Amino acid sequence: MNPLPFPLSTCRRSFLQQSAYGFGGIALSSLLNEASAAPSLPKPDHWNGALQSPHFPVKAKRVIFLCMAGGPSQFETFDWKPKLKELHDQPFPESFTKGQQLAQLQNAVLKARGSFTDFSQHGQSGIEISDLFPEIAKQADRLCVIRSMQTEQINHDTAHAFMNTGSIIKGRPSMGSWLQYGLGAETEDLPGFIVLTSAGKSGQQPISARQWSSGVLPSRFQGIQFQSKGDAVHYIGNPEGVCQSTQRQVIDEIRRLNGFLAEEQNDPEIATRIAQYEMAFKMQASVPELTDFSGESQATLDLYGVKEPGDGSFASNCLLARRLAERGVRMIQLYHRAWDHHSQIEEGVKNGAADVDRPTAALIEDLAQRGLLEDTLVLWGGEFGRTPMGQGTGRDHHILSFSVFMAGGGVKPGITWGSTDELGYRAVENVVDVHDLHATMLALLGIDHHRLTTKFQGLDVRLTGIAGKVVRDLMA
Repeated sequence: MNPLPFPLSTCRRSFLQQSAYGFGGIALSSLLNEASAAPSLPKPDHWNGALQSPHFPVKAKRVIFLCMAGGPSQFETFDWKPKLKELHDQPFPESFTKGQQLAQLQNAVLKARGSFTDFSQHGQSGIEISDLFPEIAKQADRLCVIRSMQTEQINHDTAHAFMNTGSIIKGRPSMGSWLQYGLGAETEDLPGFIVLTSAGKSGQQPISARQWSSGVLPSRFQGIQFQSKGDAVHYIGNPEGVCQSTQRQVIDEIRRLNGFLAEEQNDPEIATRIAQYEMAFKMQASVPELTDFSGESQATLDLYGVKEPGDGSFASNCLLARRLAERGVRMIQLYHRAWDHHSQIEEGVKNGAADVDRPTAALIEDLAQRGLLEDTLVLWGGEFGRTPMGQGTGRDHHILSFSVFMAGGGVKPGITWGSTDELGYRAVENVVDVHDLHATMLALLGIDHHRLTTKFQGLDVRLTGIAGKVVRDLMA
């Protein structure tokens, strides 16, 4: 694959001096012969993708990543451990933890903490799911639950970065940016990578915008954060006295001027600048229509549990995610900041589950009813798990075991994959690390993770670094 060229730069004074004695010369040139003065540029506002053709059969066309920020406890969600419950409040066996990295529990007296909730089997598949998630449980036969996840990072920011970019090094592209770069966009009037955030009653873990950065890829591939409450995009309308035709003329002129600079410099950021002006102009029409829920039936609003569209809730964001998927957005990330429970875990997990249970299930059901689930990959999970040992009234960060689930997009429905030891301390069977998860997701999208690369400082950079294996047994 040919790498994208490295950015170059010019100063404003040089640009003006080199452009036929400044704006006056440009204007005169335009009046004399506008057609010949305007550079001949390829249409910059649509990117078809760096990959000429898929490497594998395409099972998924888009991804909706429901990010449970803070690290939800697997012991209260998808990994039932009756032995741990029997051992509750007793000393945790040292044989499990000796010499192991812990977060805030290092050198503390460790006591086992069993789940405060019960689990039940659901669907024909019989998947065990916490009783705190009755609506998700109804989707059991559509879920692919991975109970053997592991990660390398034990602190929130680096763990988020690792889950999103496959690296803790700043400047690495996020998975959504890789999808945009490799596959292009299916929509021309919305960004191909959109991020929404919501917050629960507790544990509102901060989220850095670098989690959806394009990193070393051109900035046209970065995620665009939409506001969850109020107007999705600031200043979406024209100011008073500026009509649509005037706005179009201004953008055309800016594009023409940027075109002169693009002729002189091999700088992808100039194309980005042109494309973003075009996208902003198109979004003035597409975004108000996107966020107008008046066409949604009351039954649909009730399905998601939306009390007021655009109220900033996870429920409203899930409905918006379905609307974005319908319109061809490639990557949609919904962060819900409610899962960092070092204390008061009973109240915290109950609140978090109440926030996300119905909307998550509704999104899966709604996508299925509309024929979108078969080529939309839904991923639910956090950046790491929680310890089987107690931390006061909560649980500490844990990297050796946690659970996520996928649905749709070509994954096997109604299965569980992998397992942890009897106390849930470590994944012991069919272990899946973050690189493996990324490699498998890319394979579902038709991409060989070894072959989606870009050059940076003389090296091939990719989402999975030098690791990652596709877990074929998760694929239908």
